[in-house]
Amino acid sequence: MQTDQQETLSRPDHIPAELVHDFNLYDIPGAAEDVQAAYAAIQQAAPDIFWTPHNGGHWVATRGEDIIAMQRDYHHFSHKHIVLPPMPEGTPRQIPLEMDPPEHARYRRPLMQALMPSIVAELESTVAAVAIEAIEKVLPRGECEFIEDFAKVLPIHVFLELVNLPIEDKHVLLPLAEDSVRGRDAETRLRAHRAMGGYLLDHVRARRDNPGEDLLSKLVNVDLGGQRISEEEAVAYATLVLFGGLDTVAGMIGFIARFLALNPDHRRQLVERIDDDAFLKQAIEELVRRHGLANTARVVAEDFDYKGISFRAGDRILPANLFVGMDDRLNDNPLVVDFNREKPVHAAFGNGPHACPGAVLARREIRIFLQEWLRRIPDFRIRPGTTPLLATGMVNGVLRLELVWP
Repeated sequence: MQTDQQETLSRPDHIPAELVHDFNLYDIPGAAEDVQAAYAAIQQAAPDIFWTPHNGGHWVATRGEDIIAMQRDYHHFSHKHIVLPPMPEGTPRQIPLEMDPPEHARYRRPLMQALMPSIVAELESTVAAVAIEAIEKVLPRGECEFIEDFAKVLPIHVFLELVNLPIEDKHVLLPLAEDSVRGRDAETRLRAHRAMGGYLLDHVRARRDNPGEDLLSKLVNVDLGGQRISEEEAVAYATLVLFGGLDTVAGMIGFIARFLALNPDHRRQLVERIDDDAFLKQAIEELVRRHGLANTARVVAEDFDYKGISFRAGDRILPANLFVGMDDRLNDNPLVVDFNREKPVHAAFGNGPHACPGAVLARREIRIFLQEWLRRIPDFRIRPGTTPLLATGMVNGVLRLELVWP
């Protein structure tokens, strides 16, 4: 792990001293108890936009209005580098996330087509079967470690089937995904990306020689107007998609399960109305709003002023997604989960050209988790004497969650 001296940067001349705030996204006070509440406390205590010396030095936008604007304005806030601290110079870019339009659209299209609502609907029986099998396995025990026994089973089995990779390889792939999204330094993340690329190389070559109907085949044979993407780009693309598919939905399901274990009234509301599709859709949106997950940084593309702040080309900024759901200017009492909230406002899946292509699948998996779990285990809580292990970083997550039920 980097020393604090390596992580921090002296304040550049163009940044006013009053806009400097102590914020380290890998070490947020209070995050061990509630990650999103810890972010909300930062939001209330700091300027709307501030600069932190940690993780190479970068700006942070804390309010929904600004974050949504920055997510949509790729002309000023480029996706050229999306992680903090920055990856070493010369690191292959993460395709298509570290691309801006119009280049980005050509690479993103096959992923969008593969995860269209009609395609995702066809996966429903598979998702439900995986969920039921995982629940029935732990049900008689009256206890489980939820992350290993369920949250890392449902989305990962479904995703590995989508890309047609062996399910037994998850034991190799999951630790790499963990290092990629929550590694506290660039070296850890770079090792994970290289290891994943090494794992994928033979699979990529095989799908380029003999493409199938699976998602991986479509990604590694993207047509760029008569020319296929290079092998290096194909490996980078497959690496990014695998990391996303292996971690983010598992993290969201973990946060939701932890919330329901701690809030029996909310759990009972869901149990009573589990077959009410409109209510369940609204409840899922509210749970997603309250439990923001992924963060992607941006690079300022050119010198310009924004709301009285002078940004300089090359500045990095973190418009953290979860701040939107926590913003009391957009959501009344944002820390409170209200299944009757008229319009939950959040950016859990991003906005603009880079909005998450897997959002439809993620919502479907969350719905199936709630329906199948609550029908079988309507009453559960955190095992007495244990504390959920939460993590912050570029992707927040629940690393351990021990549950018990009658």
